[in-house]
Amino acid sequence: MKRYLLGIDIGTSACKAAVFERDGSVAADASAGYPVYYPREGWAEQDPREWWAAVCTAVKTVLEKGKIDPAEIAGIGIDGQSWSAIPLDADGEVLCNTPIWMDTRAQEICDRINAEMEEEIFALAGNKLQPSYTTAKILWYREHCPEIYPKIDKILQSNSYIAYRLTGVMSQDLSQGYGLHCFDMHTGTYDEKMCEKLGIPRSFLPRIHACDDVIGSVTEKAAKESGLAEGTPVAAGGLDAACGTLGAGVLHSGQTQEQGGQAGGMSICIDSYRADPRLILGFHVVPGHWLLQGGTTGGGGVMRWMERELADYERSVKDAVGRSSFDQMNDLAAKIPPGSEGVVFLPYMAGERSPIWDPQAKGVFYGLDFAKTKGHMIRAGMEGVAYALEHNLRTAEEAGARAEVLCAMGGSANSLLWTQIKSDVTGRVITVPASDTATTLGAAMLAGVGVGYYKDYDEAVSTTVRETRRHVPNPENREAYEKGYELYRELYEALKETMHRQR
Repeated sequence: MKRYLLGIDIGTSACKAAVFERDGSVAADASAGYPVYYPREGWAEQDPREWWAAVCTAVKTVLEKGKIDPAEIAGIGIDGQSWSAIPLDADGEVLCNTPIWMDTRAQEICDRINAEMEEEIFALAGNKLQPSYTTAKILWYREHCPEIYPKIDKILQSNSYIAYRLTGVMSQDLSQGYGLHCFDMHTGTYDEKMCEKLGIPRSFLPRIHACDDVIGSVTEKAAKESGLAEGTPVAAGGLDAACGTLGAGVLHSGQTQEQGGQAGGMSICIDSYRADPRLILGFHVVPGHWLLQGGTTGGGGVMRWMERELADYERSVKDAVGRSSFDQMNDLAAKIPPGSEGVVFLPYMAGERSPIWDPQAKGVFYGLDFAKTKGHMIRAGMEGVAYALEHNLRTAEEAGARAEVLCAMGGSANSLLWTQIKSDVTGRVITVPASDTATTLGAAMLAGVGVGYYKDYDEAVSTTVRETRRHVPNPENREAYEKGYELYRELYEALKETMHRQR
């Protein structure tokens, strides 16, 4: 048996690549960044060709860093950010940048279609039509890109584009199907009639694959560009949140992942179709299961924004104190009592997804006065993200899906304080897996099961996922956070009309 598996993650700010031993330990990992472009208000897009360049850079770095023989890689799994809409022509060339998950340019198109067939769409797809989804972006191309739309041959997702660059095969994996509202969430197939009603040519949509299907192998050209071995099997891959859910050990009904990357949210594993218009429903990468998800725009990105805008001093003394600016910000927040003495932050930094689905929502600090400090703002930022998580968890419970224990992943899980805040706010135990590469590990598991490296997902998870720490809610903080959560909800409702008027 070959020694390694390779996981590739196409995130919002960077590509991450990690090579794993069979027991889930990281042999080597690396990342390479790329920009998000914001050409107009409400627009957020990326160039998929820059993703591929970053993949090649990260993979070469991993192979060199770990002194890894690429011929010893048994399989490659790829995960990617949700709701891309990459238009390729008949030669497989990218026609334009893809709007990404935070893009809201197609709001007017969604409003128009929802006025006509909102209930019909939801009954089939299990998700409301919103501008963030792939569907809306395809329709936007049709209405606003007359020079591009006639040239489109296929629409790909983020992970399927990288799979295409590796193998030459165009695919659509099951877990990313939820971005298409002509995708039947009951059966996992395209619905020809809905394609016609929405005006999406069926020819645009590649063949659907199970996430662990081996769709092809690394071509000679891709091997030269990436440093990988020609002929290495490549699995279809899946949604980043779903792969992260698997990498955190969530594969049975009721288990739940808590996401703290650039975006935030949660994914509850369920074994039956259970849609709610306030949440997101998609297929898990694990066969026979769905994920009822809450996806927020405010996650680890909130702290990155605060570090960029508020931490000039902390960055300047980083070398002197030997601690990162994020660690120093964590220390400042830890000095502030739970509830931030009345300071509340709405983390709607790019509008908001579930459960309010409001692209016009804005980030807000409330409760500032001369006695408040930077520490209050940082802690309020952490608490605001936790309140957004709680809002989604309560909504899921109303929909009949109860999450007992949360498995945390993403950069924010590295903060003991922030993880404890989430535990206190939600009243739930939070466990943290051993690896902070849960998403790439989940992608690698798909390849591992697909090539027979593991006999099934139970073996894959039991072999690779280990708990490093556990956070138990502190009942002494419950009253402060109940008050904070109520104020959080009240503030949005009070400001919603104003936010929309300022559109």
